[in-house]
Amino acid sequence: MGNVVRGAVAFVPSERCQRFLVGDLKEMPLDRTLDLSSRQLRRLPVRASAFDELVKLYLSDNHLSNLPPELRNLQKLQLLALDFNYFEELPLVVCSLVQLNILYLGNNRLYRLPKELRQLTELKTLWLETNCFTKFPQVICELPNIKTLHLGYNQLRSLPTELERLEELRSIWLAGNLLNDFPPVLLKMHYLEVIDVDRNHIRQFPSLACLRGLKLVIYDHNPCVNAPMVADGVRRVGRWADSSDDEEDEDDGKVAKAGVKAQGSLEENE
Repeated sequence: MGNVVRGAVAFVPSERCQRFLVGDLKEMPLDRTLDLSSRQLRRLPVRASAFDELVKLYLSDNHLSNLPPELRNLQKLQLLALDFNYFEELPLVVCSLVQLNILYLGNNRLYRLPKELRQLTELKTLWLETNCFTKFPQVICELPNIKTLHLGYNQLRSLPTELERLEELRSIWLAGNLLNDFPPVLLKMHYLEVIDVDRNHIRQFPSLACLRGLKLVIYDHNPCVNAPMVADGVRRVGRWADSSDDEEDEDDGKVAKAGVKAQGSLEENE
């Protein structure tokens, strides 16, 4: 019953109704973290933008499709979670938060990113999984400090050659896309440590032995006729498409992907 009431109240823009959803928001949280996740919000209370010392803001699992311009007041914000909402385009005000290190945008309806995203030069982790991208967002290639990039479960068919510019990139997650070939640009990115191309349409893998920094490659659930060759010590997760998968292989994939979730938690707590 509580969720039904919250859902009804979310449509009412009055200040009193907003307080019912998010509380009074009178004082800056002592840990400089504000969590308004799962409140059925359809708009961000302007009062939240008054906390100009805020470092982390969680707005996950709401009904947001836009953000107020006052959000630019949060110039010390380092983490912004907007996943599981209804954004079709990234609000430009997000691109004014130049201290952002971590940006969660997964499980929305995004199909492109604005060129203004290049202003986020401190961004290290970007989650864009389960959106509507049919082409790789080119502006990502202009984010010099990106270390972790999640673009799984979109509709990507290729990666741009410009991706090679991202010399800080260490892990790229591309599961559940429409890749027919292993992206050639990745063979030039010797500093990559993790490559996930699980659940694509790749039929043949090139040798990955040239990738000196590689530690993990996930290639399971592809119709491949070979397994990628890797250097000694590199962990592979995946088998031939026409062989029976055993439970151990499945468990390896789950452990590997659970590891990146744990890594995200560690980044948030830094």
